[in-house]
Amino acid sequence: MADNTSVAVLGTGIMGSAMARHLARAGLDVRAWNRTRARAEPLTADGVRVTDTPGEAVDGASVVLTMLLDGPAVLDALRQAVPPPTAGTLWLQMSTVGIDGIAPLAEFAREHGLVFVDAPVLGTKAPAEKGELTILAAGPPEVRVRAAKIFDVVGRATQWVGEDGAAGAASRLKLVLNSWVLTLINGTGEALALADGLGVNPRDFLAAVAGGPLDVPYLHMKAELILSGDYPPSFTVSAARKDARLITEAARQTGVRMGQAEAAAEQLRRSEELGHGEEDAAAVYFAAADG
Repeated sequence: MADNTSVAVLGTGIMGSAMARHLARAGLDVRAWNRTRARAEPLTADGVRVTDTPGEAVDGASVVLTMLLDGPAVLDALRQAVPPPTAGTLWLQMSTVGIDGIAPLAEFAREHGLVFVDAPVLGTKAPAEKGELTILAAGPPEVRVRAAKIFDVVGRATQWVGEDGAAGAASRLKLVLNSWVLTLINGTGEALALADGLGVNPRDFLAAVAGGPLDVPYLHMKAELILSGDYPPSFTVSAARKDARLITEAARQTGVRMGQAEAAAEQLRRSEELGHGEEDAAAVYFAAADG
């Protein structure tokens, strides 16, 4: 049965487009806005109404879902929304914005009477397209049923970690998780580059760890991209570099030394400089192989 919930999705990149598609297929009224409208247009085939402005998307929506690159991009989109979302609108902020990015967004929500839920996701293109993301969420208990109508469509599980979205508990957890993701990506790229440099068949390396305590599925996923020489993006080098920056900035503020994250940030910067910014983050391999 069709749902009368109206959702404005701001940001239809790799993740946002998959979310909008799932929500529309679930029978929700979905409007979508993207800075580059052409990237959102394919969603019309799934019943999504693509708008020219953020204001057109949020006008009358009961839920606003933001999935943009970073905190400033999210805030800019909301500030462009004329008229802005009405008081009482549920705002599911699902972008990765880091610690410093939360406060300006929470303040915007307070000024406009929006119900703010800090809800970054764990997962990239494939889980998003399957509706199997893990949502990390912090927000008032009284809105969790409303939020679940969205989360249960785009994700396989929701982990509530706090009752105040403005405190950023979910965003802090996301940084911890992404520090591990970047460790795996950078480690995969460097291990395969070292194998090449030493004349070791990289598949011998993968076979040696397969099924043992050193094995993780993500290693094989990223290694196959490197071995194929094809890097269709699920999590781009540029996005990974942005997250590495958020992680290292947060670590410095708390007195934690993140040597691996800093090294990953530098390798991602070099990969971007070599022209791989819009490729999958596995292309961090080139920073090591080109060294």
